[in-house]
Amino acid sequence: MRGIVFVGDGQAVVTDELEVRAPNAHEVTVRMVNAGVCHSDLSVLDGTIPFPTPCAMGHEGAGVVEEVGAAVTAVVEGDHVVISTLANCGRCSACARGFPTRCRSSIGNMTRPFTYQGQPTFNFAAASCFAERTVVDAIQAVKINVEVPLTSACLIGCGVITGMGAVLNRAKVAAGETAAVFGVGGVGLNAVQALRLSGAARIIAVDTVAAKEPLARQFGATDWINAADVDSTAEAIRALLPGGKGMYNPGGVDWAFECTGVPRVLHDAIDALEWGGTAVAVGVPPATATLEKSIFSSFVYIDKGVIGCRYGTARPHHDFPKIAELYLRGEVMLDELVSNVYPHAEFHTVLEHMHEGKLARGVLAF
Repeated sequence: MRGIVFVGDGQAVVTDELEVRAPNAHEVTVRMVNAGVCHSDLSVLDGTIPFPTPCAMGHEGAGVVEEVGAAVTAVVEGDHVVISTLANCGRCSACARGFPTRCRSSIGNMTRPFTYQGQPTFNFAAASCFAERTVVDAIQAVKINVEVPLTSACLIGCGVITGMGAVLNRAKVAAGETAAVFGVGGVGLNAVQALRLSGAARIIAVDTVAAKEPLARQFGATDWINAADVDSTAEAIRALLPGGKGMYNPGGVDWAFECTGVPRVLHDAIDALEWGGTAVAVGVPPATATLEKSIFSSFVYIDKGVIGCRYGTARPHHDFPKIAELYLRGEVMLDELVSNVYPHAEFHTVLEHMHEGKLARGVLAF
């Protein structure tokens, strides 16, 4: 079976020596059709996300249900599904309150359903979407409308829900509020379009790659700042939204979404806030990253805050089908996120194009 396996030392191999076991009673086998290549996949390769080896990579995918376990009733063979990385229990207090991202069972639950060259092999993010077939818990296989092309639907499972969910589920941005999005790759673009759906009055896209501006504006950005061309992105944002004179840098946005995972950018996001504003940490930094800000002048005295956001505070069985239907109604852009579709064997070409800043999302086809 074809797959992409992380073998350590920053190396991933494209192989046909990967195998996966049959599903147990509560699992399903999904024949993967398309998978997006996300920066989290790069983070495994560069060590930002430490992971044991060998590991079957990929976590953003869509496919067709091929086999279901004896106890599975939510999906049947032939259903089109988007894979969720949340292998949540569905029974705890967090799940019952509609917060599966806070389920203790949904993190750190590595298993080894694969073998590579005969060696037991870990899954990644409970998903392993870069394999021709994967086995996941039934709760992770979210049925969607078959009219949504899987080349676009695959992105719902990570980049789309992470960006859109940060705005709609975690921040709950209100109409008329202002926001800045730092980093307009796959996640940031979806934060931008969620802000558009929310009716945000100003949506300021910030990036260091000038070529991203047209797409950012297409998704809904009202303003653009090339961070490479300014001394301070926070000052550039406050110049667009002046708040008058006073101590502690008045003026700025109500919300700032940090989508790069670069620690210093989160500092910029906080500095770009109006009094009472909130920065949302969306991007995944190195595990050792810390935040050092003046508690007095950055938070307490001017009522600002910082919140984290895991996986868009997603409710996959509610959010994924909703996004799919909004796509079919022309209200959510998915096709425009797909910069190029590559044969599975060209995984390393996708990585090269990502490093060169050429892609919103590169999608693999099996």
